Amino acid sequence: MEGLCYTLVFCVLVGSAAAAAAAVADPHWYPATATWYGSPEGDGSDGGACGYGSLVDVKPFRARVGAVSPVLFKGGEGCGACYKVKCLDQSICSRRAVTVIITDECPGGYCSNGRTHFDLSGAAFGRMAVAGGGGQLRNRGELPVIYRRTPCKYPGKNIAFHVNEGSTDYWLSLLVEFEDGDGDVGSMHIREANSNEWLEMTHIWGANWCIIAGPLQGPFSVKLTTLSTGKTLSARDVIPRNWTPKATYTSRLNFRPT
Repeated sequence: MEGLCYTLVFCVLVGSAAAAAAAVADPHWYPATATWYGSPEGDGSDGGACGYGSLVDVKPFRARVGAVSPVLFKGGEGCGACYKVKCLDQSICSRRAVTVIITDECPGGYCSNGRTHFDLSGAAFGRMAVAGGGGQLRNRGELPVIYRRTPCKYPGKNIAFHVNEGSTDYWLSLLVEFEDGDGDVGSMHIREANSNEWLEMTHIWGANWCIIAGPLQGPFSVKLTTLSTGKTLSARDVIPRNWTPKATYTSRLNFRPT
């Protein structure tokens, strides 16, 4: 049974209703390098090492996704974090920073040997250029950039829990969508119906978490703790008693970035 967690798990990314989302912001800029992939005006990867699947193809993720080197990927615990990235060559770069959401890892090439590197969608990379200069900027190939952490913002969205395909009463995997604020997860627990005990889920790969127990009885409450600031959110009975795999259940909670 335990081996199943390595094949069908997806994503859990969480926030805190009580936290001030700005706590994750970093006022300091740090040096890095950047490249781009896919088509020149493309939206980026389909899926990726974080397990988001088709979410990366639609707004608000669309054209804002990026892969990062292991330094920022953190074995998957960096999935869902948001960064501002900008280039500094005033001859072609604008003063704007592009905001990207980490959805993938780039483990080799420019991303190897401990480097801090962003591999951005073609569209995101081009947005760092002055008006009309996106093509010229992409022709540069590898580009020196600066970056900083920034709170994730999904206006009008609350955290939603997607029950992964293959989940059963004995094996449960979740994908958390639209987490404002930190965007990352340090731990995750669920609580069954008529129980006061929080059961810890296991981080497997990327942003993937699962639990083997059972038979598990819904409705389930979910408690999430962020990796960056240790804030927690508890969504009571968010997954109903009659839950089904591949269904998505929306909570009433989220960060409220300022």
